[in-house]
Amino acid sequence: MIKKYCQNIMFICSLLIISVTAVAAPSKSLWPRWTANNAHSTQVINHQLFQDFLDHYVYTDAEGINLVHYSQVSVKDKQALNYYLDQLSQVKIDQYNRNEQLAYWINLYNALTIKTVLDHYPVKSILDIKLSGFFTPGPWDAKLIKVENIPLSLNDIEHRIIRPIWNDPRTHYTLNCASYSCPNLSKQVYIGEKINSLLTKAATGYVNSSRGVMIQGKNLTVSKIYDWYQEDFGGNEQAVINHLILYASPSLKQQLLKFHQISAYDYHWQLNGN
Repeated sequence: MIKKYCQNIMFICSLLIISVTAVAAPSKSLWPRWTANNAHSTQVINHQLFQDFLDHYVYTDAEGINLVHYSQVSVKDKQALNYYLDQLSQVKIDQYNRNEQLAYWINLYNALTIKTVLDHYPVKSILDIKLSGFFTPGPWDAKLIKVENIPLSLNDIEHRIIRPIWNDPRTHYTLNCASYSCPNLSKQVYIGEKINSLLTKAATGYVNSSRGVMIQGKNLTVSKIYDWYQEDFGGNEQAVINHLILYASPSLKQQLLKFHQISAYDYHWQLNGN
């Protein structure tokens, strides 16, 4: 009886945690240490090891969602991914230009997320990986890597580096949180030379998917991302819709032009793979 009671309490707590996560997200807060760059640099960071991993383990399902074969990753390839992250941790990132830096931070975030899932697999959701205490869902606040000997968390990379330095809403479409409703984990690594076109491609892909936008009659349902980070997409619902119109296909654009408010937000946290 006591055991069942405790299980019920833990289940309720889990629901509360997910509920809190669904309505809150960190604000961007600039970490000045990472703003230094060399605008004249032509140096390129090698991401081939990560590309090899993506080539082997990322696949697309019938709905166009890129998923990961977590259960099939070999010990050798786990080691290769760890070695790749170790290489990135030693990069003196301030020596690179802005485009190369952004590609670096995106690839680092995505590779680190994959490693974290692999380290705790099997899990049904990344929310189950509680590295900062039971009441803190997910691994985002845990210091998972050092760059130039400075400990960083996933939240540091996203909210203290990428968002405040680049101030580009398209970056939201490049960061994958290992969940079904996330923007796709790209099958290609990000590279500085093509970063602008890759950002636009990621934005277009998500906006035109059912995870980004769904219209049923007079109801407009969009990803919870547009609620969590509304400030990055213009600050209000009409601004979000205007943003969506920028990347919508011609047919979706015509539909979106009829809306001036959002009916609902949706997001599913199940793991993006098996």
